[in-house]
Amino acid sequence: MALLPYGLTRSFLFNMDAEKAHDLTLDLLARGQGTPLQCAWVQPPVHDPVTLAGLTFPNRVGLAAGLDKNARAIDAFAAMGFGFVEVGTVTPLPQAGNPKPRIFRLPARQALINRMGFNNQGLDVFVRNVKNSYFHSTSRLSDKRQRLILGLNIGKNAATPIERATDDYLLGLAGVYPYADYVTVNISSPNTKNLRDLQSDAALDALLSSLKSRQGELAAEHGKHVPLFLKIAPDLDESQVQAIADALRRHGIEGVIATNTTLSRDAVAGLPHAGEAGGLSGAPVREASDRVVRQLRAALGAGFPIIGVGGILSGADAVAKIEAGADLVQIYTGLIYRGPMLVAEAARAIGRVNPTA
Repeated sequence: MALLPYGLTRSFLFNMDAEKAHDLTLDLLARGQGTPLQCAWVQPPVHDPVTLAGLTFPNRVGLAAGLDKNARAIDAFAAMGFGFVEVGTVTPLPQAGNPKPRIFRLPARQALINRMGFNNQGLDVFVRNVKNSYFHSTSRLSDKRQRLILGLNIGKNAATPIERATDDYLLGLAGVYPYADYVTVNISSPNTKNLRDLQSDAALDALLSSLKSRQGELAAEHGKHVPLFLKIAPDLDESQVQAIADALRRHGIEGVIATNTTLSRDAVAGLPHAGEAGGLSGAPVREASDRVVRQLRAALGAGFPIIGVGGILSGADAVAKIEAGADLVQIYTGLIYRGPMLVAEAARAIGRVNPTA
């Protein structure tokens, strides 16, 4: 069990600039993983296995992409009791992202606004970090039920014209494929110009067709099938969700992650920083995320893997996401506000109301 009360840590971190606090935390996690320092955050995982897309997840609670864009702290996050960890978004080439400041806290609503812009060190560094992780060295354990599931999240460089976005996604897919349990295609960040245009019918069809073709080639090359998941936005109406669901089925995409951050500011109007550009996450996105999950489940039917993310700050929030139709959940902003204890709380709550054999 973690030795350091997160409330003390949060007070210290929340007195810092948000991005500096993020960088400090990630650096400590990366340096401390696999050392005695890890006792500060380690928690035994809740055992609640579930099999989806051919993968057995030790429990239903995962880390959302965005917290660890360069895959520096996979083992540290695994030690918090997550059933799966998703890192990235990584782009083929390194990029600095948007100008600072670009992360803003809204503590009155347990929320964040960020406009990071896929800042990362590029595909080569990302893959090297994955390969150097303890996870990678144990990834061929025979007992897959006891192994962390690793998702690798890919995106396009900001400088790549939107009409050539597929080129970047194909580069990313080929680069991460050998090391991933699943690959997430991120077309829903609001912080890369025109990226969400890829959610439209024709653009999405072209992208998914190319990715599925390349997936087949890579499966033959590497002797394993790695599922593809698509991450979508909460700012979609029902007809748009239906169109995306139809495309997922049509192209044989194995899962969907709902949702990314929102551009809406209705729930935080009048608060400090509410007018900042970027994606809003945390408690205010919960309702929109749950709505999209419900619509996806209605459109996709039973059995299609859905990962719900957005606004989970308690065990009850995690259960609500499952009840909306998600099979698994992910947390990000909740980890910042609640700390590692949220992981076990959410996993236990889901296990109580949705027990697995």
